[in-house]
Amino acid sequence: MKYDAIIIGSGQAGNPLAHNLADLGWSVALIEQKNLGGTCINVGCTPTKTMVHRAQVAHYARNAARWGVNASNVSVDLPKIVAQKDEVVLSFRGGQQRQVDKRPSLRLHRGHARFAGPRQLNVGDDLLESKKIFINVGGRPNIPAIPGLDAASYLTNESIMQLTVLPEHLLILGGGYIGLEFGQMFRRFGSRVTVLHTGNQIVSREDPEIAAELRKALEAEGIQFLLNARTTRVENKNGAITLSFERGATSSNVTGSHLLIAAGRAPNTHDLGLEKTGVESDKNGFIKVNGRLETNIPGVWALGDCNGGPAFTHISYNDFQIVYGNLIEGKNLTTENRLVPYCVFTDPQLGGVGMTEKEARAKGFKLKIGRCLMTHVARAIERGETAGLMKLVVDDSNDRILGASILASEGGELVQILGTLMLANQPYTLLKAAVYIHPTLAEGFFALMKDVKPAD
Repeated sequence: MKYDAIIIGSGQAGNPLAHNLADLGWSVALIEQKNLGGTCINVGCTPTKTMVHRAQVAHYARNAARWGVNASNVSVDLPKIVAQKDEVVLSFRGGQQRQVDKRPSLRLHRGHARFAGPRQLNVGDDLLESKKIFINVGGRPNIPAIPGLDAASYLTNESIMQLTVLPEHLLILGGGYIGLEFGQMFRRFGSRVTVLHTGNQIVSREDPEIAAELRKALEAEGIQFLLNARTTRVENKNGAITLSFERGATSSNVTGSHLLIAAGRAPNTHDLGLEKTGVESDKNGFIKVNGRLETNIPGVWALGDCNGGPAFTHISYNDFQIVYGNLIEGKNLTTENRLVPYCVFTDPQLGGVGMTEKEARAKGFKLKIGRCLMTHVARAIERGETAGLMKLVVDDSNDRILGASILASEGGELVQILGTLMLANQPYTLLKAAVYIHPTLAEGFFALMKDVKPAD
């Protein structure tokens, strides 16, 4: 079967690309081994943030007295929460199916895709051919090689969301975005939570004071952190999971009822048959691409998590925008200097955009820095949610924002205001004269901008 385009994977780049090319009249093959929607809809953003919200409701109810509200006998109905999560996922997945069904030139092939040659793919008994192939196969949990782990009945971000019985004590390997979101979620559901992390700070990319403030907020809820902890062995004895770990010269262990592996992501490129195409990948399996997301083989592109770029749904969608804009609209778009906003959906949320201070210093910028504790923001005080701070990193030579980190109850929403200013290439001083609605969290930008001064 010959097509104008073949798209492997129905993630947040593959789906809109398939729809838009089909709308142009192209014959398009969309290959999906599992469920339409990829990681985001099925096992990532959609289900996770649905459950994060329910955990926040439980937190408010359990701590209602803090806000002068009387509540009693607060408990979590985990099976009901899981059912609600599944309902949302099925709704979104069904929407993707309807998008396919209404396009006659778009054919969905169910099954595993494997290259038979540079321009050919086997899907079951079908042989598909095209001069244009787009790889959007996403990623999967990275499982570290730790003795005993394979026999320990560990959980991943996918399987943990199917639990209907609350873990008594959840152990988490990894203090990054996934580990922290699930850690706080299950702590708020009622589990004990211990996070083991190999580094000396959680969310290792972030500046130290941001990571420290987030850790402080999570510890205040009862989450225990074991940093600089290298796990050396896992044992499952009668349903109890024991992790042996080293911290410097000291060996210790910790025992829990469940183990979540949150040690990063690996690309789903290991069984694509890339060796038959000449497409190059790095040592970890991520497909090498240029700024236009093209591989070293003309006519083959890689989009989303499998190309090693920032592993966010919105970046996968932006990959689609770049490829479609260049291929169809005659643009010259590239990932070079792409502005990357993101959010860790803990509470407080960690919203970020652009460079951190340590990244900017490493690149040789002379900086101005501004900070504002959320304890100085009226709206945060009124809500009784003052954990966190705002931080602004500015180029001293031209007052342009290089990056920002906002740890606040709505940090993800707030940081996008600063991201917009960066897109417009305007100086931060523009916001000093802005009119902010009172009382809102964004009003805290007055204090943030006022605090900007040359860094040491």
